[in-house]
Amino acid sequence: MSRSVLFVTGTRADFGKLEPLAIAARDADFDVSFFATGMHMLDRYGLTKLEVHRTPGVGVHEFLNQRPGDPQDMVLAKTVIGFSDFVKEARPDLVVIHGDRVEALACALVCATNYIRCAHIEGGEVSGTIDEIYRHCNSKLSSQHFVSSQDAARRVMALGEPEAHIHAIGSPELDFHGGPSGVTLAEVKDRYDVPFDDFGICVFHPVTSEAATMGAQADALFDTLDQSGRNFVVIAPNNDPGSAAIFEAISQVPKDRFRVLPSMRFAYFSELMKNAKAMIGNSSAGVREAPFLGLPSLDVGTRQTNRAKAPSVFFAAAADKDAINAFLSTQWGKAYPRHDAFGGGSAAKRFVEVLSRPAFWETSLQKTFHDAAG
Repeated sequence: MSRSVLFVTGTRADFGKLEPLAIAARDADFDVSFFATGMHMLDRYGLTKLEVHRTPGVGVHEFLNQRPGDPQDMVLAKTVIGFSDFVKEARPDLVVIHGDRVEALACALVCATNYIRCAHIEGGEVSGTIDEIYRHCNSKLSSQHFVSSQDAARRVMALGEPEAHIHAIGSPELDFHGGPSGVTLAEVKDRYDVPFDDFGICVFHPVTSEAATMGAQADALFDTLDQSGRNFVVIAPNNDPGSAAIFEAISQVPKDRFRVLPSMRFAYFSELMKNAKAMIGNSSAGVREAPFLGLPSLDVGTRQTNRAKAPSVFFAAAADKDAINAFLSTQWGKAYPRHDAFGGGSAAKRFVEVLSRPAFWETSLQKTFHDAAG
């Protein structure tokens, strides 16, 4: 009987990272399913649960864990209750969570308190805001760790996790970006009604610790982008506190030069990135995927502070009009060599290799602190 692996996905972003791993596990004869919740379930963000359902050969369980405007502690509580009920019935052999979202934290808590084997993808990263707190909590609650780099592996060890349980496989989404997207730019432009040949991509998410100023930051950023006279495809922000103010700022941009989308299918987004002139905002795609593709990116604000460094990544405050304009004038359309500090596109293969080892399933779920210095 094959072992069951349950992937938890709450956003379009983490699904792009988990999908290659899930497909590889499916093809290696594991029984694969998804627990789809969070933004996936909300109309405002494109109802991206439909994208999860398009993955062939996997099961999908949907759970609505929030209403628009719910605070994160309420989302956490609802998800704990819903996921606890689900795993008691599904009884997965392994739960796979990703990153730093509140849904992942809730599911990791359930796994820890019920002694369910849990693997954390992309722990050990550093960034700004509460995301870093969630991410390190997820690492401590999980029993196995699939990290993107040796630097991340060292940080997870510093949290007291044993080296034998830490596997540096690279960033999973790079598996997809490293090959053909399967669609053409013409198909992308037609599906999403993008009228531009020369365009940048902008994704600007709220920073939870700066929720009170997100409106002013978004107003400043989009005003500068508007005044630049350039064209942009804007992907809607996530649903963290402060998103309403960003949506309001986006509603003011001229529709003839800004194409605003709630979300995109991952293959289409990959092809869009491969043909963009620059990326602006504070999405992890700007500091991880854009450098891999050689796309110049401007990291705006504090959300990705210390997350990654690459020659193609630049930095500016949202209100720093001069820095933003300097980036647009000097980097627009520039091509950089591929930056592969976070893997070369083989994360899924490495992931399945680890899952295929009998020792992976024999490790104790009673955790002890391992002092890295010792």
